[in-house]
Amino acid sequence: MKQLKLISIAILALFALTACGNDYLVRTTDGQIMEAEDKPEIDEETGMMEYEDATDRDRQIPQDEVKEIIER
Repeated sequence: MKQLKLISIAILALFALTACGNDYLVRTTDGQIMEAEDKPEIDEETGMMEYEDATDRDRQIPQDEVKEIIER
């Protein structure tokens, strides 16, 4: 019974850690890597790529400075 309880706690902890992970990495042309919570989107009016970082702040970067977006 004690082992079952420990296994259940370990599985719940694993799911909790997985939920905290970021979904996307944005790599710029100058080599910087930024973490984004959701898929970055392009603002058609400004031409800027918008994303929410790991601290829940809204960020923008010029679209031509983005080299690649990697989904994790």
